[in-house]
Amino acid sequence: MATILVVDDELGIRDLLSEILNDEGHTVELAENAAQARSVRTQLRPDLVLLDIWMPDTDGVTLLKEWASTGLLTMPVIMMSGHATIDTAVEATRIGATAFLEKPITLQKLLKAVDVGLNKPALKPSAPVAQKPGGLAIPPAELTVEAAMTGGTLPEMVLDIGPQSQQSFNLDSPLREARDEFEKAYFEYHLAKESGSMTRVAEKTGLERTHLYRKLKQLGVDLARSKRNAL
Repeated sequence: MATILVVDDELGIRDLLSEILNDEGHTVELAENAAQARSVRTQLRPDLVLLDIWMPDTDGVTLLKEWASTGLLTMPVIMMSGHATIDTAVEATRIGATAFLEKPITLQKLLKAVDVGLNKPALKPSAPVAQKPGGLAIPPAELTVEAAMTGGTLPEMVLDIGPQSQQSFNLDSPLREARDEFEKAYFEYHLAKESGSMTRVAEKTGLERTHLYRKLKQLGVDLARSKRNAL
């Protein structure tokens, strides 16, 4: 498995990503700012970096540019942000980022981006975005930030008939088993409805995200299902 560096100034996000990636078998290192990220990068040379864009000291794009200019961008870097623009995504791609994850990060997109990143080398800084006829140098407005980072290619839609809102349960079983069966179906339904977004499911169910993740593990909810469907 890989050594993955998670760089984010939000403790909750660091803890959640660490727990998920540890359960996937990876070794996870954490940094809450650019200074810590530089130190971990120098000492451990991680196989992949999940890098937040908006941080209080040095933003993620500046750190990415620093690594690229000093020859330290030797690993895939996946950018993360909840407020990035398409221009920011295009700039990060030009510098050498391999992917972009919009917050709140869904489990499906996280696991897929990590798998893809670990199976290809970090991209070299590319040439500036070529202008189209008429001088238009930015992607069309209808593209999402994530689409812009894939060169304007929208992801292929995957038809997945997830859990249904109405289901039947065996009421002859012991109370604990019946309750677990109901809770598992309940969480699977909301995960499918919210496209795997742990943040939105936590809001819907009234659980804190770390507690929610542990609850899903306890119930045996298949968190890798979205991952397999997407690949």
